[in-house]
Amino acid sequence: MPSHAPSAPPAEHHKPSGNLAALAVGALGVVFGDIGTSPLYTLQVGIAPRPGEQPDVADVLGVCSLIVWALTMVVTVKYLTFVMRADNQGEGGILALLALVPQKKHVRIGFVAVMVVAGAALLYGDGIITPAISVLSALEGVELAAPGFKSAVVPLTCVVLLGLFAIQSKGTGGLGKVFGPVMVAWFACIAALGAWHISKSPHVLVALNPAYGAQYFVHHGIRGLPILGIVVLAVTGGEALYADMGHFGARPIRLAWLVLVFPALVLCYLGQGGLVLRDAHAVDNPFFAMVPAGAATYALVALATAATIIASQALITGVFSLTHQAVQLGLFPRVTVTHTSRDSEGQIYVPEMNWGLCVLCIALVLAFRESAGLAAAYGIAVSGTMGITSVVFFVVTRRTWKWPLWKALLPLMLFLSFDIPFFAANLTKFMDGGWIPIGVGAVMLVVMIDWKVGRSVLAERLAEMSPPLADFVASIREHCPVRVPGTAIILSSSPEGTPPVLTTQTRRIRALREHVVLLTVTTDHVPHVAAADRARSEDLGNGFHRVWIRSGFMEKPNVPHLLASLKLPVDLDDATYFLGRETFLAGKGGKMGVFSESLFAFLSRNARSATSYFGIPPDQVVELGMQIDL
Repeated sequence: MPSHAPSAPPAEHHKPSGNLAALAVGALGVVFGDIGTSPLYTLQVGIAPRPGEQPDVADVLGVCSLIVWALTMVVTVKYLTFVMRADNQGEGGILALLALVPQKKHVRIGFVAVMVVAGAALLYGDGIITPAISVLSALEGVELAAPGFKSAVVPLTCVVLLGLFAIQSKGTGGLGKVFGPVMVAWFACIAALGAWHISKSPHVLVALNPAYGAQYFVHHGIRGLPILGIVVLAVTGGEALYADMGHFGARPIRLAWLVLVFPALVLCYLGQGGLVLRDAHAVDNPFFAMVPAGAATYALVALATAATIIASQALITGVFSLTHQAVQLGLFPRVTVTHTSRDSEGQIYVPEMNWGLCVLCIALVLAFRESAGLAAAYGIAVSGTMGITSVVFFVVTRRTWKWPLWKALLPLMLFLSFDIPFFAANLTKFMDGGWIPIGVGAVMLVVMIDWKVGRSVLAERLAEMSPPLADFVASIREHCPVRVPGTAIILSSSPEGTPPVLTTQTRRIRALREHVVLLTVTTDHVPHVAAADRARSEDLGNGFHRVWIRSGFMEKPNVPHLLASLKLPVDLDDATYFLGRETFLAGKGGKMGVFSESLFAFLSRNARSATSYFGIPPDQVVELGMQIDL
């Protein structure tokens, strides 16, 4: 069972392979899909007037200005300039950020860890909305060219989503080769359309002045706060830039953003604004109104659908990676992890998460039926995660980088100056659908904290039950005089004490293999562990060997392969792996309470066995059950 190593020496730095231009194009297909498809619905929702009213010119310019400066401050300044500097051996993301914070010993879960777990849990809530709103908004464009198509939008969206989730088990290696070029075409298209409509209405360029964004609030007062809940939709993919940094590196992501993505988005939003100023009828769907109704609309819908599928794909694989990291860091029960590519360890498939997302996404489409309705549920989760990232980044600058307080406070105050208003504005959408991602995030938060605390309590309980290993090995002839030929490999979550599986075997079976390997797999707070540091062993005498295997939180250790690299004097092909299968008895006298212990027991029963997770041949495994009262 994986546990956490309290400290680890520096490991080799994991660097993406490929030249800068190729990596930048690859990043377009994975990193920028979500934020790149936001123009499909963001401005439409932000400037929609009341029925029968014309859009107000000042409001259109104000919303455009707020969107442009949100992209500038959140993505360019916060993430690309500051947060992406906090990499863990090249890896990014909120869990990687947690791994940079020095861990306190003998603390089951600290306050910073709780915040990070909350941020990760909110990303799951955001994950169920992105595919639904992206695909739905793309297919709604057909209504402009064929109004009778409206009744088919929802069923077709469900079919597209079902097909998208169905192909996940096949892997995304082949599709990934076309993701980048398709997104290049997408950004080039929206940039060209935006520039064309700006040329028709050049007055919209005044929205580049942040004063127009400020005037929106001067005009509307506190009633204008909810607009920030719409503006945040334009930056919902900002967290992905940081999370996917390990796949492409910081330089390619910065290059792709500054050279193509950022200019294309600014041109597209301003172009939509200019179109609405010129033609008030375009307010119903300003993005697709940028092209004439007919063949051009169908072509743009086809390209938009491809882009939204890519955006959804990136989100789905991001959930897979987040889950894998959470399992490795002891924050989530073991799940089925299938590697879909022999060439890339990052391409994985998690069926439990895949079909859970599928059901929830389709349910959202059927419930809301319009992208404008889904927009009310969108943004609250990701704005919460962004705020948490800012606070944890501050902790890293203070505890890890040792910045003086004044220096660390400056970026924190800057980030929170827009993180807090964004989150507060999204809270106003809570009853209109915002409760959905918050509810999903709350469930995931309870599960992750309960699992983390439960594993810590279990480790403490097992330590109490385990006699000192040195004493056990020294008196093995007294405990178990019968030694039979063969090798027993006993997995233990803790390198201290005698594993309960071993004491149970000697007490009940009264026989022991001639060679005994006590194996502990630990997960370090680094993404990758150097090959030379992944496994080590110690001869304890009397046929006993202690083995430690270390892995990073982005890795999945293959136990038989790593054991073979140690060249122990045992026959691994004929070895038997002994695992403990604990049954937890929840009771009022436990350390966690009846509900928490009952939930932990349920999660333990349904967690995947270590056999498949560690690559152990199932025909070489024996599980010994035991009942434990926490």
